Amino acid sequence: MKKRINVVGAVLTRGQTILAAQRSSSMSLPGMWEFPGGKIEPNESPEGALLRELEEELLCSAEVGNHVATTEHEYDFGIVILTTYYCRLVGKEPRLTEHAELRWVDAAELDQLEWAPADIPAVERVMKDFLV
Repeated sequence: MKKRINVVGAVLTRGQTILAAQRSSSMSLPGMWEFPGGKIEPNESPEGALLRELEEELLCSAEVGNHVATTEHEYDFGIVILTTYYCRLVGKEPRLTEHAELRWVDAAELDQLEWAPADIPAVERVMKDFLV
């Protein structure tokens, strides 16, 4: 049986743009785009994990908002259960520490990037939400 990995992702918004993070060559799924975030530690809430991961990965703070989507995707290394939330930056701009690139992308153009498979349902939901 494959390992189940619970992770969270931040859909950081600024007006009509969303922050996308490109996975570096040292990460699994190199070159693919994702919503920044990471693993939920034992006894940690998804929201708490998201705030911690944003501090660690992007050296920034955010307010966690509404739930976007929860999806499961089976990779070679395990089954990822990804829960994404809308977030709003508080204070400093995100900074590149472990990703190859950070990019603010117009919500209508999110599908032009090559997203990690687990992130695709959230991308579709965000694009739909921003059409309204």
